[in-house]
Amino acid sequence: MQETDIIRIAFVEDNPVNRNTFRQNVQGHAKWKIAFIATNGSECLAELKGMPSSLLPHIIFMDIEMPLLNGIETIAIAKSIYPDIHFIVLTIFDDDEKIFEAIKAGASGYLLKHETLSGVEDAITTVFEHQGAPMSPAIARKALQLLSKAPAMDEKKKSSPLPEIITEREKEILEHTVIGKDAKQIAVILNISVLTVRKHIANIYEKLQVQSKAQIIQIARKNNWYKF
Repeated sequence: MQETDIIRIAFVEDNPVNRNTFRQNVQGHAKWKIAFIATNGSECLAELKGMPSSLLPHIIFMDIEMPLLNGIETIAIAKSIYPDIHFIVLTIFDDDEKIFEAIKAGASGYLLKHETLSGVEDAITTVFEHQGAPMSPAIARKALQLLSKAPAMDEKKKSSPLPEIITEREKEILEHTVIGKDAKQIAVILNISVLTVRKHIANIYEKLQVQSKAQIIQIARKNNWYKF
């Protein structure tokens, strides 16, 4: 089998039992290859940041409830930088709010964790070969209900919240950064030293696993964090 026929898959999950089960399932499948396994969203972004484009996963299965950076926040950031990667959410909850936020963040599919292996296989085929949007039946029913309420929900949620790992001071500096202020200007506005501003900016870059101001602006625009 040629490398071009292999589907590269990654898995982001903080539960070690689930990670081990995933590893066994993927290793036993001839057409799948593990790109990486991460324990939280921050680790996932770090893996993607250092990976050559030719080795990036085609599909990432993403848990929602994780420490440091949850699944929805991770998808919102990663999809802005790596638009060709498909994200399929795996969760034990069929919560309306989570479904809406995951889809808005850029998820291609939404499966419950008790989904069978054949269901996961079908989801991979649906996303990779047919550009579809796989969902567990219970999730699909919820999604249809959401469609009828979409205008009202969208009015309430015009933007995605900034990740919780970003502190209040970092949020201030991030806002000034994305609207075009440099470190010296931000230091004057906030009455702090330029060195302090640069340290905060470095922390923001590290937390979001980005390498440039352009990427920060790209993420902020996609998720409508600020008015431009």
